[in-house]
Amino acid sequence: MMKLTKVRINKYKCFLQPQEVSIEKDITVLVGKNESGKTALLEAIAKSNYFEDNPNFVFDDTYDFPKNEWKRYQKSDDVVEVIRCTYSINEDLLKMIEADVGKGIFKTKEFSYGIKYADGNTFYGIEADEKKFIKNLVSEIDIPSDIKTELNKITTLKQLIEFADKKQETFHPILPKLNAIKANAFEWDNLLEGYIAKKYLKPNIPRYWYFDEYYQLPSRINLNHLKSGQVTNELSKEGLQTSKALFEMANIDIDELLRADNFESFISELEATSNMITDEIFEYWKTNQNLEIKFEIETKPSPPHQPEKILNIRIRNTKHRVSLPLKNRSRGFIWFFSFIVWFSKIQSDEDANFILLLDEPGLNLHASAQDDLLRFIEERLGKKYQLIYTTHSPFMIDSTYLERVRTVYDSPDAKTGSIISEVIQEKDPDTLFPLQAALGYDIAQNLFISKNNLLVEGVSDLIYLTTMSNYLQTQKRVGLKNNTTIVPVGGLDKVASFISLMRGNKLNMVCLLDSFRNQKGKQRLDDLVKAKIIKDKNIRFYHEFVNTPNKKADIEDMFEKEEYLKIFNAAYPEYDNITLSDLDSNIPNILQQINQIIGSDRFNHYRPAYKLMQMSEVESFFSEATLDRFESVFEEINKYF
Repeated sequence: MMKLTKVRINKYKCFLQPQEVSIEKDITVLVGKNESGKTALLEAIAKSNYFEDNPNFVFDDTYDFPKNEWKRYQKSDDVVEVIRCTYSINEDLLKMIEADVGKGIFKTKEFSYGIKYADGNTFYGIEADEKKFIKNLVSEIDIPSDIKTELNKITTLKQLIEFADKKQETFHPILPKLNAIKANAFEWDNLLEGYIAKKYLKPNIPRYWYFDEYYQLPSRINLNHLKSGQVTNELSKEGLQTSKALFEMANIDIDELLRADNFESFISELEATSNMITDEIFEYWKTNQNLEIKFEIETKPSPPHQPEKILNIRIRNTKHRVSLPLKNRSRGFIWFFSFIVWFSKIQSDEDANFILLLDEPGLNLHASAQDDLLRFIEERLGKKYQLIYTTHSPFMIDSTYLERVRTVYDSPDAKTGSIISEVIQEKDPDTLFPLQAALGYDIAQNLFISKNNLLVEGVSDLIYLTTMSNYLQTQKRVGLKNNTTIVPVGGLDKVASFISLMRGNKLNMVCLLDSFRNQKGKQRLDDLVKAKIIKDKNIRFYHEFVNTPNKKADIEDMFEKEEYLKIFNAAYPEYDNITLSDLDSNIPNILQQINQIIGSDRFNHYRPAYKLMQMSEVESFFSEATLDRFESVFEEINKYF
């Protein structure tokens, strides 16, 4: 199948200047805020070769040409090419062309197809060697000497066809080939290129399939209106198309259904279809697995006309044993259900080459459901189809594939209009916000790089514990297990929030914390224990390993006081060298003692930790008492992992 590799758009709605963007071979994501031009770009691509006859997907300069330039355009003789799509040709098609015209004749692996407002289209980049083709073709027949002289003057296929028509007896063996080319070629100067373009390239250009929230399936489908194509308040133009797709999917003839008095066989077909749809939806719809799709057909009297038949689509909750009309379910579920039905139109066409265009997919889905949809796009759609979708939701952006992202934003220059960029650059902070949010969310999710996580207050705890664990292990003593990740949560008051947010990730979590010095933070942690979000035994404090009179301790109290003072003095040369005798013995904890001396409520605890990490004489620095305390901590924590 061909792949779309590049799109050039110009003078289409908000695109006032030519914009060109490359397209990924699998999934491309257009990111931008509302009214940035994302939908316009998707529409223009769809109109270049829509998968079915649809007046909504045909270029019309009256509606599509930028309105602020429309009057000037009307008065001019300009011929504007609104879109140019570049495609790569797959190996199978190249082999077919080669088998037809000969090896080394067709030299193109990528071409472009442009469409003008004035119903014109142009192929670009097609190259076929007519002279070589002619030479190979005439070598298959015996040419009398009196004809060779004239034949040697022929340089184009058009000339050869005219000459062969006059000398049919000589060229009889190749006339069928020449006639086939003439009948199946665009009237180009290079007729062979016109033949290849018309017979092989044009029919194999991918067709585009577009879906947005307007293609939602209604809860009640009036079959009489469906047959006549009548648009009503209940059955929109797009809903009409999706409804027809449902009946095509169920293989039901609407005329036959309208004539029928007994609906059992039709209900059976619809139920079989609903089972298939249900299975497909709930493979990815994890939000609520207790739903099933039910179809009912009712007859509504309509004197003096033929009674109207109506298909009701209901969703039954098997857990609560109640059913509701489809319209009463969440908009996200309706979108997903309608998408599967509409998508069935092309799924059944195994040989067709489609490119899917999804405008704001899953806009009304919860963040976790958007994640399911992203998985559906990756696993089901992207594996088989080339796909382009628009979004401004961070949950619809896979931060591991940021190379797929193209940003679309409205230029501050009124003469430029919308701009497409392949480079993520801060031209518009609002455009970048979904990308920044997606990246931030991914960092947060991947902060846990192992199954077992030790939550600590800050980065200084991480450094102290890592340094001490490494040193103990070099001394053949007990350090922290290698399968454990130390996670700084950014403050003691954030521990409870952090545990609550991450509880659903099925991770093993143990806390090692400074003693609480305010009741509010302690109460929040106690509430988590009561709610069984974390076990009481999984919350450990440094004071359990340090003998302090007030039963409170920070990680700094794990060191002997003279050891920590040595680290602090090295980290803070701006203070006079603090000695053990300077400390107030009435204050039991080292941090409070230092705060009193320097006249501050708090100093940066990270600086001493960082200084310890830089110190080279660590092996001769720590006392046995300090090492024993840290070893006791690691022995205790290791029991949980």
